[in-house]
Parts: sequence; structure tokens; C-alpha cells
Amino acid sequence: MNDLILLAMLADGPQHGYQLKQQAGFILGHGAMHNNLVYPLLRRFTAAGWVTKKTVPGERGQTRQNYALTTAGKKELISRLSSYGETDANNARAFIARVGMFELLPQQTRAEIMNRRQAFLSARQQRLKAMSENLELGVFGAEVVRHVSALTRSELAWIRCLRRIKPEEKHHSQGASHAT
Repeated sequence: MNDLILLAMLADGPQHGYQLKQQAGFILGHGAMHNNLVYPLLRRFTAAGWVTKKTVPGERGQTRQNYALTTAGKKELISRLSSYGETDANNARAFIARVGMFELLPQQTRAEIMNRRQAFLSARQQRLKAMSENLELGVFGAEVVRHVSALTRSELAWIRCLRRIKPEEKHHSQGASHAT
């Protein structure tokens, strides 16, 4: 997932390593991504020809390394985003990461990703229903099933909402949520 995030961050233009590690950490929901993760990935991307590295002057007289996505890198990013199998469909973070980058993907690929996630969620809904009907879950077990069922219904509603969004629509409102 980290490789997808870093490659995608370069899709909008060149950035230096410090920017990448700060923003990647923010996207992943924690502090800055560690140097021992960011820079080896950037070296690997550069060696593969997906990213170029250029030394540029910094703001305070120092030099910085600016990284930029190449055409081959953009193809690799799109290929990785489009590769969405059963394991990814079962992983909420893998789905959310791809949704965040849907504008890079053709409509058909977006639809396939949503279809796979929706199929997983529908199957999970059926398993949860069977559990609540056929097992003695206890008070807290039943509460977990209710909670996961509510999350599943909410995500299915979100997918319905995502299907209605046109790629040219810009959604910049903070705090906006979808109807469930």
C-alpha cells in the first residue's frame, strides 16, 4: 500500500522526499512516514525507471532531491491500482486507497473495483445475518455483529453514492458525508 501512496502522490507533479514522507504519513493517518520506508521505495522506483530524481536548491541554501513520476511510472501506478483481486476486495484500506485515486483510472476499472468490494460486503452481510440467527453470540458478540452489520450497510450505501459521481465533478467540501 505504501508504494501505491508514494507513486500516486507523484502523479500531480514533482515533490521532494521530505514532502512525500510528511504527506504519505498524513494520508495513512499517522505521523510522517519513516525515512527507512520512504527512501528505499524511492530508490527502487528510480532503479525501475518509474521515478526520476533531480537535485534542486532548497529554501535555506541546502539542496533537495526532487522526485518525479515518469511515463513508465504512471503506467505502473495505473497497473497496480487496477490490479484488485479477492484479497484486496476483502481489505477496506485497499479499497479506500483505490477510491482516493479513482480519477487516475478508467470508468470500467472503477466499476470492477466497486463490484468486487460490493460482492465481498454482500457476502459478509449474509454471513453476519446467519451468525445472528444461528449462533448464541452473547451480549457483546451480538453487539459486535450489529456494529459490523451497520458498517457494512454504510459502506454499501457509500458505494452506491460513488457510482453516481461523475469524474469531472469536483468534491472539495470538508465534512461532507454521504447519506446512509
